[in-house]
Amino acid sequence: MSTDRKTANGSKLGAALMAGAGIAALALAPISGLDAQGASSETELFWGELHLHSNHSLDAYITDNTMVTPDMAYRYARGIPIEQPGLDRKIQIRRPLDFMAVTDHAEMMGIFTLLNRADEVLTSTPWGRRALAAHIQNPGRGGAMSVTTAGMAGPPAPELQEMMSQIYSDRVRSTAWAVEIEAAERNYVPGTFTTMFGWEWSSVVQGGKNLHRIVVANTDAEGAASFIPYSSQDSQRPEDLWSWLSATRDRTGIDFIAIPHNSNISGGLMFQMTDSDGEPISAAYARTRQLWEPLVEVTQAKGTSEVHPEIAPNDEFADFEIRRKLLIGTPTPADEGDYARSALQRGLQIQQRTGFNPYNFGMIGSTDSHTGLTSVQESDFYGKLVSDIPLSEHIIGERPVIFPAWEMGASGRVAAWAEENTRGGIFASLRRKEVYATTGPRIALRMFGGFNFTAADAGARDIAAQGYSRGIPMGGDLTAAPAGQAPSLLIHAAKDPLSGNLDRVQVVKGWVDEEGEAHEHVYDVAWSGDRRIGADGKLPAVGNTVDIETGLYTNDIGAVQLATVWTDPDFEADQAAFYYVRVLEIPTPRHSLFDAIALGIDVEETGQPATIQERAYSSPIWYTPAS
Repeated sequence: MSTDRKTANGSKLGAALMAGAGIAALALAPISGLDAQGASSETELFWGELHLHSNHSLDAYITDNTMVTPDMAYRYARGIPIEQPGLDRKIQIRRPLDFMAVTDHAEMMGIFTLLNRADEVLTSTPWGRRALAAHIQNPGRGGAMSVTTAGMAGPPAPELQEMMSQIYSDRVRSTAWAVEIEAAERNYVPGTFTTMFGWEWSSVVQGGKNLHRIVVANTDAEGAASFIPYSSQDSQRPEDLWSWLSATRDRTGIDFIAIPHNSNISGGLMFQMTDSDGEPISAAYARTRQLWEPLVEVTQAKGTSEVHPEIAPNDEFADFEIRRKLLIGTPTPADEGDYARSALQRGLQIQQRTGFNPYNFGMIGSTDSHTGLTSVQESDFYGKLVSDIPLSEHIIGERPVIFPAWEMGASGRVAAWAEENTRGGIFASLRRKEVYATTGPRIALRMFGGFNFTAADAGARDIAAQGYSRGIPMGGDLTAAPAGQAPSLLIHAAKDPLSGNLDRVQVVKGWVDEEGEAHEHVYDVAWSGDRRIGADGKLPAVGNTVDIETGLYTNDIGAVQLATVWTDPDFEADQAAFYYVRVLEIPTPRHSLFDAIALGIDVEETGQPATIQERAYSSPIWYTPAS
């Protein structure tokens, strides 16, 4: 069991009943040495990473990750020391994870590592020998890259067909995939550390617009060996990826989940109201997308995909780790098709028209680290790329940098409420969406929805027992409200013992009216201290204890735990809606502040804020009116 989860649930009520807009909210204090979760608990909280690149990813290798293999990436996540060549010393994760998938790009997976060992599967072909010669002559960013990536931008010219058939053959792809399988299998310790088989399908269209998906499979090593990961070289269309997943499931019995990532840089394409052909989303499309894409990665190194401040101007916490550039570095305007919150709203609109919701998804976080190291700690962040590791590289000079280190976020994590820490247990929690995202800290979060919760349930010694017996967990659906009753959410959040206290708990509601117009509202539902919501409807800021000269802060503001039962005060029984919880920490130092202090420069030179309010995002609960 996660130690953070024991802290979260080994608790009793504090004395303070906090007032605010008629909402009962309780500040909780832990009791040392007790685990009040009890035998009635059906799930445990496990922490993981589902988006990480080793030296098997082409772009990781050419940005200097030539040494951290899939096996080393798993070992690091398990807490086993490894050598990091960029630092020339051993490194060890501060807190091991419970589960992880190494998700290298399917496109040219392992090509450079195969060349490094002159693998005969590759070098037995004329084009393979040509690539090897180029690699020997220039093993860095040039050389073989000019050969092996020649056909990746689009359909290969006729003279390149032979090259693709040799360098990108099933034999070569299977050889690289076997390395991934072996590493995952070697590091699988059921009940302690779960490895999952996964990869990244890396579609980029229309001048750098990101349509990438992470794919994870519910299988063992034998099952993983029965297929070759589908790549964007097979097709750039998400619909074709889903068709492959369906056909492979029918052939092998293996289930898959495809997880859109970095929707914030999709140029409006990730969550459209149309399909890839520009046709309005149909019921069949909606059903298919909901089946294969039940989750979205809402936070990672390349920014936050929850919401954009220009799309939600009344949300005072929307301007958080926003990246305003496409993959290739060109500016991109705010677009509702890029962000999870507006996608959830669009899903309700499409459901109103077709009867099915393509964007009925849960939320997770992961890093997208290309260092092979799952790193999210602000004070010891290794960056997105190996080239980010030396501090001297962070000060931008004449060298063009698409992903400046200080613009990257030390994010994120996926938290799973699962019955056991095994491949089957973790995958089941992902499939039912009983998972949530954090920007790094291990904030423990429970959220249940129902029609029979009372204010007293927030003080129950076993919140999970109350939630499961009289409601549904995050990721679930409510239908047909009883006459005169509105949905209630039973919410419990506990701080990460190694991070900042909690500022507040918010509920984000989205709904669609009878005219099909989408709306949203952010409610402050529980918070620390004796603050009160003002006449402007806003809760005063919690304060800030960060010393920008030293990077130190104190936890003498904020709460250790917060719990509440919140009932929707604006509920209309005939309006479809979604609800998700956002938990904010007090301000703590951002990694750019730590770097500025170490470099002896003003934090303003980083172009980033000195502090950050880390957060968690629950998967939503949906309400659907009776038909």
